[in-house]
Amino acid sequence: MVTGFDLCDEVLRNRAWLEPDRSWRRRQGGGTRWDTPSSTEMGYTLLVLNPPDHTRMRRVFGSFDRTTIGRIGETVEGVTGRLLDSVTDRVHGGGEADLVDLVCEELPVCTIGAWLGLPDADLPRLRTLTHDQVFTQELLPSARQLALSDAATPELRAYFRNIVRERRARPGDDPISRWIATWDTTETDPDRSDEAVYFLTLSVFLAALETTSSLLSTTVRLLLEHPEWWDRLAAEPELAAGFVEETLRYDPPTPVVTRVAHEDMLLGGIEMRRDEVVHLMLATANRDPARHRDPHRFDPLRPPGHLAFGGGIHYCLGAPLARLEAQTVLRQLTQRLPRLALARRPTWAPRVAFRRLLNLDVAVA
Repeated sequence: MVTGFDLCDEVLRNRAWLEPDRSWRRRQGGGTRWDTPSSTEMGYTLLVLNPPDHTRMRRVFGSFDRTTIGRIGETVEGVTGRLLDSVTDRVHGGGEADLVDLVCEELPVCTIGAWLGLPDADLPRLRTLTHDQVFTQELLPSARQLALSDAATPELRAYFRNIVRERRARPGDDPISRWIATWDTTETDPDRSDEAVYFLTLSVFLAALETTSSLLSTTVRLLLEHPEWWDRLAAEPELAAGFVEETLRYDPPTPVVTRVAHEDMLLGGIEMRRDEVVHLMLATANRDPARHRDPHRFDPLRPPGHLAFGGGIHYCLGAPLARLEAQTVLRQLTQRLPRLALARRPTWAPRVAFRRLLNLDVAVA
């Protein structure tokens, strides 16, 4: 385990440290958690690819540039307003509302679904499948969790493969159609191109939903736990950006990531052998006292600096979108709703690598 900020940052940026990709997973042998169908499928996604495969897929994806974020921002503003209308209706007159169910999980799936051009009716099922599939990316998944992942993965594959086939037959003005066209410029076999676009689409959907919903729920939870910031944010909505950055430092959606040694080397004076694994404890590194003064205090006014989105070539491509959604929720929440309070303590899903609140029940204070 690596716990220091500087050393975690070094590993993230050093190309001698690799993701546990499909070739590494195969070398672990049969009967391991890396040999399950869901883990094998994940080995082809952008999330765990290494160069040159990672370089090619990332180039095809492009980026969330300012123009794209501007267009998506209109969707985020509208969806957030509609979702908070529902919350307002429920807490009016002394009722309660679950912000996880009504906002924090709905906004990411609606946003990424709209961007990819997915039918609204499909989103609830895709959200459930994603929550099951992500267990295969856990640090120490149980047999039951892996079974859920193995059941969800083929359904996700069938769904997104069908979406790719439809876009090839009837291309439109959407990212998936553009990815197909881009991949076709270097791949002569359309089946291979479609397979690559499927893995890219799956990568984007899984990442956009799971980690962003966690960021949203954690950000809102911390706002509720620090009521002194409620009036401050309502009066100074521009502080929402700093609030989100401090949340990412203080309680990141992904507290730990894994890297594999490409060759024998030293890490912090410790001998590491080829194929050995290190776990980068990002949540701990973000509270390294050598990096941040008084690191266990939640302070949205401190200078930003965290590893929540990773670093190097695997820096989270959806970071601008996650920030946009979290800042929008904070601004609208403090502007539109009366002061809220937690109705009861929230509960957590049984996870380590991908944190998830199961509920965030609120009522008018």
